[in-house]
Amino acid sequence: MSKAKTVKKATSAKKKEEKNTKITKPVAKKTAKPQPAAKVAAKPAPAKLAAAAKKPSNGNTAPTATAVVGKKPGQSPMAGIKMIDSKSIMAKAQMKPAQAAKMAEPNFAANDFVVYPTHGVGLVKGVEIQEIAGHKLKLFVIEIEGAKMTIKVPVNKAHNVGLRKLSSRKEMSVALEKLKTKTRVRRTMWSRRAAEYEAKINSGDPIQIAEVVRELYRSSTQPDQSYSERQIYQNALERLSREVAAVDRSNDAQAVEKIESILKAA
Repeated sequence: MSKAKTVKKATSAKKKEEKNTKITKPVAKKTAKPQPAAKVAAKPAPAKLAAAAKKPSNGNTAPTATAVVGKKPGQSPMAGIKMIDSKSIMAKAQMKPAQAAKMAEPNFAANDFVVYPTHGVGLVKGVEIQEIAGHKLKLFVIEIEGAKMTIKVPVNKAHNVGLRKLSSRKEMSVALEKLKTKTRVRRTMWSRRAAEYEAKINSGDPIQIAEVVRELYRSSTQPDQSYSERQIYQNALERLSREVAAVDRSNDAQAVEKIESILKAA
């Protein structure tokens, strides 16, 4: 055997031995990526917090009204919730009907001037008690001089029917100022205007009555009114003049003269 072949054979045997004895590097195990921490439970919405705050802790605790205000991030769930004590509200809600009616009763005495919306100025003659269907009812006895009638109004219903005290001098001055304003021409049908005028007169408000007087007033140089216009005008003028007379402590004729002088000067 030649020397070259011997060397080649020895080299191949050596490589084969190295291949069998080769140390394999350990394969790195893939480690699982750390999972993100569990999300923190979402904070309850302000509306839910408010609802929870409204519930009483036990059956003996009165409910409390709550108002949710803005809270900054990172604050506790209860931050930003303002508690409002509602004891006074509950007390009013639990008030007996008799107590509520008593609080609403007007304090009119005999010889006081009052205004009943649909009849005008009246004089309180006194308070009487009548028994109706087994129940005692306290009534204001009011004499309406202009209408020559006497009406009786339940004390606890006086506010509901619009019974009010006489206007003050300041309030009447505001009403009389309306007589100086210029009227605008209205193109609506007379029947509709007449209904509006009647509603204003029956409201008992001196400002609204003065508006009717101003719109329907006609001077000697202006066209004549129709019959229905004159009727409504006279009704409004009488209502306003009686209250003016009561406020000024004068008579009806003097009050009418005062009103007409303002209308003529406007």
